[in-house]
Amino acid sequence: MAVMVAAPLVVRRGENGQPAAAVASAGAATQGGAAGFRPLSRPRMNRYAQPAATPHLLSGTRLRGGPVTLDQALAFGILSVTVGLFLWGRIAYDLVALLALLAGIVTGIIPADRAFSGFADDVVVIVASALLVSAAVARSGAVERLMRPVLPYLKTTATQVPVLAGAVLVASIFTKNIGALAIFMPVAFQLTRRTGTSASSLLMPMAFASLIGGLITMTGTSPNIIVARVRAEVTGQPFGMFDFTPVGLGIALAGIVFLAFGWRLLPRGRRAPSDAGPAIEDYTIEALVPEGAAIAGSDVAALEAMTEGRVTVASIIRERFRRFVPTPGWTIRAGDVLLLEGDPEELERIVARAGLRLAGEEGAEEANVVEGVVTAESPLAGSTAARSRLQQRFGLGLLAVSRRGHRITQRLGTLRLRAGDVLILRGSAAAISDALGELRVLPLTERAITLGRSRRSWLPLLVLLAAMGLVALHVVPVAIAFFGAAVVLLLLRTLSKHEAYDAVEWPVLVLLGALIPVSEAVQTTGGTDLIAAWLEGMVRYLPPLGALGLMMAIAMAVTPFLNNAATVLMMGPIAASLAQRLGLSPDAFLMAVAVGAACDFLTPIGHQCNTLVMGPGGYRFGDYARLGAPLTAIVLVVGVPLIALVWPLAGR
Repeated sequence: MAVMVAAPLVVRRGENGQPAAAVASAGAATQGGAAGFRPLSRPRMNRYAQPAATPHLLSGTRLRGGPVTLDQALAFGILSVTVGLFLWGRIAYDLVALLALLAGIVTGIIPADRAFSGFADDVVVIVASALLVSAAVARSGAVERLMRPVLPYLKTTATQVPVLAGAVLVASIFTKNIGALAIFMPVAFQLTRRTGTSASSLLMPMAFASLIGGLITMTGTSPNIIVARVRAEVTGQPFGMFDFTPVGLGIALAGIVFLAFGWRLLPRGRRAPSDAGPAIEDYTIEALVPEGAAIAGSDVAALEAMTEGRVTVASIIRERFRRFVPTPGWTIRAGDVLLLEGDPEELERIVARAGLRLAGEEGAEEANVVEGVVTAESPLAGSTAARSRLQQRFGLGLLAVSRRGHRITQRLGTLRLRAGDVLILRGSAAAISDALGELRVLPLTERAITLGRSRRSWLPLLVLLAAMGLVALHVVPVAIAFFGAAVVLLLLRTLSKHEAYDAVEWPVLVLLGALIPVSEAVQTTGGTDLIAAWLEGMVRYLPPLGALGLMMAIAMAVTPFLNNAATVLMMGPIAASLAQRLGLSPDAFLMAVAVGAACDFLTPIGHQCNTLVMGPGGYRFGDYARLGAPLTAIVLVVGVPLIALVWPLAGR
């Protein structure tokens, strides 16, 4: 079926489905198509290239080429239904993407030999690998250990917010933003217990900081990874790891300055989980004193002094059956089993510093306790503890539930749980470790899993830095570097096989793999040009900065409803085509889409980081706009001119 295009340029695909050379006038491909791009090391291919001397083929918002073709109508129909199903929200977004892919295959706009090419795309490998590496860094405790010397000085909300938000922002540069937030949420709760600060004053600024921190590198957030792929299709070369840094860093600096003071806009009186249910102050663990341990031969007072008295020795088991309640002068021997009580972070610290080894399941009489958030993908969402058979199937007891600071008046076993609920679960170490992933409950203090791993605490961070260094030096591509880092971390056993599979967000990967061919179909049928033509009719009388700002604003408005990955896949090619029609650089418009898709500060549903803090912070839907609306304006005001400065709009 013939495909109508809107400009004197025909884009053909080769037998393997990849873009073939564009047919255009001899000088146009290099003069008009390359306008506004930085010098590249190899020849580029621009499917949106438009000869510089060719006038815009628009009359109002209609193309001169004639009516919409059947292929374009089919592509728009599939796209419209897909967006409608995303907005409806009754069908899982990964299933919606699969339905869109199937519809494209059945209607013939997606060739059979290209139907599953999206699952082999580099972007899928990069996202999966980055998630796994982020999980390894989060579970290692390395970043938390770096924060410990600072914590005693954070006594007021005015000091806690900028330090925690800044720490999350920095961590988001190197790891996925959801992983960075998960690293520091236990630190925030530790501060709330020590100083009495409300968690609602800390968590939303931290979540927003994780979003703006992810803008700084390609692997910080999914939109950057995907837009790099879109640019590879447009120019033949993707964005590099640190091409996002100048713009992202400027936005991040402005954002963190605002958050340091803007937290006062949040409503007062929102209650944290500790205000709504029983406070679990201390955990109890069993730790064995092995031969050669640093603490062997010292007394109990010396052991407790390592944590400034925040961990106490509740009991000592000696010669298997003899139990003692020790005095401060009691000598600790190799072979002793210690029952230690204290804050989970301090327990981890003392296990590492004292050279202890956590006891196995056998003979462990004390149950471990973990606080966790029910995610939207959890089978517990919409179900009850009794119906899910938590005790029978997983060996977990439900001790407490917190729901946005509201009082719960019915029995916990019959309470229908919701996404965002904070649970306090009790069970053996094995039960918690195995069940949390299957239940999709994100732990806030995962010490049942990470205790005793301090000997490897720096390895994930070092492996991550090595991978980023290889990319920065152009030794290997991003996909290879992060895939290699993930494999190395698995070989080092910093994550178990179960933890590794659980760290990967499979629905997101399915969405990417399914929508990549759909996005390509919209482009190859000429649908992208049609949408760009309509948008040109809206922005033709605006200055270039106005057009750029409008593109960023549209991405911000769409991402809460479409998922940020889907937003970039759909809007990236449109933005590039619009830029070419306006005679501007696609690079700037692609950057605007990436920033807009990554920055949803107005709703709790636009990004997982926002959803994650809703329950623990006791937030309501409207609370996000209080802090998020000014931050959105700052991103637009700072981001648009900064993008134009770093990625010039006009050709050079």
